[in-house]
Amino acid sequence: MINFMKYKTIYFLISLLFLLPSVYFLSRYGLKPSLDFTGGSLLELTIKPTHMEPTTALLEDIAKQGFNIHSIQQTSQGTFLFKGKDFSQSLNQKFQHEISTFIGESTEISFENIGPTLGRELIKKTLTSLIIAASLIMLYVTSRFKDKKYGICAILAMLHDILILLGVFSFLGVYRHVQVDALFVTALLTILSFSVHDTIVVYDRIRESLKLNPKLSFTQTVNKAVTETLGRSINNSLTIIFMLLSLYLLGGPTIKWFIFALLIGTISGTYSSTFTAAPLLVLWEQIKARQSKPTP
Repeated sequence: MINFMKYKTIYFLISLLFLLPSVYFLSRYGLKPSLDFTGGSLLELTIKPTHMEPTTALLEDIAKQGFNIHSIQQTSQGTFLFKGKDFSQSLNQKFQHEISTFIGESTEISFENIGPTLGRELIKKTLTSLIIAASLIMLYVTSRFKDKKYGICAILAMLHDILILLGVFSFLGVYRHVQVDALFVTALLTILSFSVHDTIVVYDRIRESLKLNPKLSFTQTVNKAVTETLGRSINNSLTIIFMLLSLYLLGGPTIKWFIFALLIGTISGTYSSTFTAAPLLVLWEQIKARQSKPTP
């Protein structure tokens, strides 16, 4: 049997390799919020080309002519979603006139304004959801395993996954201008449940092994549990990763970054459940054992 817990320091160093850049980007640049958070305008158009084929790059060139449009997404063939700040109805009409002049006839599907009040409310609800979810998860894990160390270590592993995901999107916001929106919040909450789900499987095997093998040390018990669940965790995660990769490569641009967030969270969650949550338990017990030793 491989002694996985022997290398727990290496696992923590690998985590730090991703966590430190994540914390750096988050603290220096933060996240780039979409109109869902900041407020603004959404315009969806279908363009029928008569002069030239519409492309995102071509539309961006037109949008730069003082139309206050920040991002353009092609949602389907000939259909585009425009997001802008202070994009009034008069600017909308002028913009569509420019499109008709240089590209072809445009048909408005929808035009709506999202107020900053809605944006502030969404931020508040997002933070509240994360706090409630984390608190309930910690209480559930603690009560199920009848020891606070399980709940605390599970939350630390979950925060590990959240920080990495936020750091990746902070990096993408700086270099790829990727914005976080309501779909990103959905991905974030989904990753919370996935991360803890795998962790509970490992913890449950640890609890069973403690009952069945009372003569083993705690480190040996954790190592046994990790060895027995590792193959299952990897196989489970690979089926999800393959599906998400297919959606990312073949899906539409409107869900591209949502799928990417799920992909990053799944990979990070698979790693943290085995190589962060379990070693943290061992570290906890080792610190506790040192503190309980009588001083000479």
